Amino acid sequence: MVGKSIRRSVIPVGNFLLLVWMVSVAVFLLLEMIPGDPVDSLVPPGATDEMRELARESYGLADPVVQRYFSWIGGVLQGDFGRSFTTQTPVLTSIAERAPVSLELAILSMVVALAVSLPVGVWSAYRPGGRIDKVATALTSATLAVPSFVLGILLVFMFGVQLGMLPTLGWVEFSEDPVEHLRYIVLPVLTLAAGECVLFTRLLKGDMMATLQQDHVLSTRARGLPTWRILVRHALRQSSFSLVTVSGVVIGRLIGGTVIVELIFSLPGMGNLVVNSILSRDFIVVQAVVLLSALLYLLINTVVDLAYPWLDPRVRKVSAT
Repeated sequence: MVGKSIRRSVIPVGNFLLLVWMVSVAVFLLLEMIPGDPVDSLVPPGATDEMRELARESYGLADPVVQRYFSWIGGVLQGDFGRSFTTQTPVLTSIAERAPVSLELAILSMVVALAVSLPVGVWSAYRPGGRIDKVATALTSATLAVPSFVLGILLVFMFGVQLGMLPTLGWVEFSEDPVEHLRYIVLPVLTLAAGECVLFTRLLKGDMMATLQQDHVLSTRARGLPTWRILVRHALRQSSFSLVTVSGVVIGRLIGGTVIVELIFSLPGMGNLVVNSILSRDFIVVQAVVLLSALLYLLINTVVDLAYPWLDPRVRKVSAT
């Protein structure tokens, strides 16, 4: 029994490490195939061939691709992602300065999306065709037809330009002014959360409607239990299986989706860092950001897999056998 549990825990870890290695190889090779020479960002305009060759040798760009990959991944394993070609600052320092903005934006967007979708989805499933269900269906259909970048521009025009209620561009640190910080982050969060509300609401409604027709839920109604207890305790937990699965994917998508939103609202996050690094051919920064984002995405989905037995006892029984 102990041997089986050890094997079950070792296999996911092995898959996780294999995926991380494959991502690192893919990131390195894809950036190698991008047109352009990173040396252009290391030398001044009009540099001679000797200066370019010296810069290439100083940064190891003259080495074979395989040697450069193992040199880079060896440094990554020691916590050294190298130095930016353009700013000469450690890559990890630049990421540490920008990551809190993107993470806060993604987490708050996820929280807002779930806070709206859970009650709306549950009640729409309990009262299909009711007033709340009709309003939710109309709003989700309208939101689904609008891309996130278009929605962001519309929110800027409505709340920033026309009404003047919220700032449209820039960023204020929470430590400097908490109130202004919240005012600056409202529109970006709404832009990201709107699309996820559509997905969560429709997914939860469909699962809840199926769960409410199952025998164990119908028996709780026959026993006269309060409606809120039936919906929250007996139906919602079982219906959250698909929602939790999709949430792991959505968090990864939000982390990547912040790129466009950060550009629209001029936020100093990872999105701006990646775009500026690509434009300046600072590929070592792009490699680090993509690798860390993939690592975070894999970790989140591993946590989601571990949550399945808690949500559905049937999964626990299958894994025990």
